[in-house]
Amino acid sequence: MRPKKPKATGSGDLFRARLDQIINMKHELVQLAGKVDWDWIDGEIAPLYSKNGRPGIATRFMIGLLLLKHIYSLSDEGVCERWVHDPYFQYFTGEEFFQHAFPHERSDLSHWRKRLGDKLELLLAESLRVAHEAGALRSQDLKRVTVDTTVQPKAITFPTDAKLLHAAIKGLNRLARKHGVKLRQSYLRIAKTAAMMAGRYAHAKQFKRHQRQLRILRSRLGRIIRDIRRKIEGQAVLENAFALPLGRASQIRSQQQRQRGWKLYSFHAPEVECIGKGKAAAPYEFGVKASIVTNNRRAPGGLFVLHARALPDNPYDGHTLRDVIDRTETLTGCAIERAYVDKGYRGHDAQNPRRVFISGQKRGVFGVIKRELRRRSAIEPIIGHLKTDGHLGRCYLKGRPGDAANVILSAVGHNFRRVLAWLRALWCLILTTLIAAPSECSPLKSVS
Repeated sequence: MRPKKPKATGSGDLFRARLDQIINMKHELVQLAGKVDWDWIDGEIAPLYSKNGRPGIATRFMIGLLLLKHIYSLSDEGVCERWVHDPYFQYFTGEEFFQHAFPHERSDLSHWRKRLGDKLELLLAESLRVAHEAGALRSQDLKRVTVDTTVQPKAITFPTDAKLLHAAIKGLNRLARKHGVKLRQSYLRIAKTAAMMAGRYAHAKQFKRHQRQLRILRSRLGRIIRDIRRKIEGQAVLENAFALPLGRASQIRSQQQRQRGWKLYSFHAPEVECIGKGKAAAPYEFGVKASIVTNNRRAPGGLFVLHARALPDNPYDGHTLRDVIDRTETLTGCAIERAYVDKGYRGHDAQNPRRVFISGQKRGVFGVIKRELRRRSAIEPIIGHLKTDGHLGRCYLKGRPGDAANVILSAVGHNFRRVLAWLRALWCLILTTLIAAPSECSPLKSVS
């Protein structure tokens, strides 16, 4: 159990208690830097880079920045700015002397995320290894897991028809200016007014006027599409540059509100999917489905994320369970004895169906299994922490590779936060023991 901290009484005591807490947190970051196996990570990532040309950025520097970003839920710009002012951040990334300026570019973080790709799971495995070495996670905690899915929302607005049409008009105008294609008319001012009035009419439930504004937006978008196609006809370079944007704009112009089949929900992020999770507050969420696996029984350091993965194309939960269990066993190196899931996994394709227990199941549920099945819902607050304390609640990275990287790095940040909390508890326990221990030193003898 974690020791209780003494209550501070005066303002000076509150200040000293807060200062001690900050110092303890910094000591934990130093301890964490010593536990991470940087050489092993460097050896796994080295094949991705060439030995020719200018030397690359040190692996510990960039991996350390990625870890610090997701541990403290910072942006790329925020972690670079804090690195300059925080000597503990600099020590964590391998610096030996204090630096007064950031030595690299912020965009290097984006390049590293793209280059690593599937290798990001190495960081998740390393976070579990560090937790096991620190005593926060035991081998027996890996045998019984809880599996669930959630939605990772994308950084888009709610996709109304007026917003999508307006975004398509602005996107085509921006691309035409970039490539020097002079349009007959931009319709930017008319589109802005029509989109604004469409929202007002919809709010006032004046739907005939609302539909009139949508017709204005559709007709203007069609004129821009036809004008661009006439201007770039016969020019192979421009036709290749405008192929995807024109296809997206045509899809947005033609799709209807309640049509069946695939729909486009964002002009700049076509990979966004509409996922219904049955929630009263948010019936539909726009992003990508993600699978999360945690230990069922609470480890000494809490619940850790054993596996995290993005699931594009919105597959049925039961059809993903077999692959998720196999990947978790490969990542942890421990066979899973029992897996606990919710009713969304009915009809699953797990290799051994007898080791999978569904919420509400009665047959074969007794004793320890019954108690562990009641703990299945403990994964819900972990998903909440991934979204509020990490970056799972809003993905700003581009494309499906960005979605996959954000899910894994959010899980890595959660695991290292649990390790830091465990080290903080050990540090407080050591300090409490030293302070409470009676003085056994004998008085000094006088020198004759």
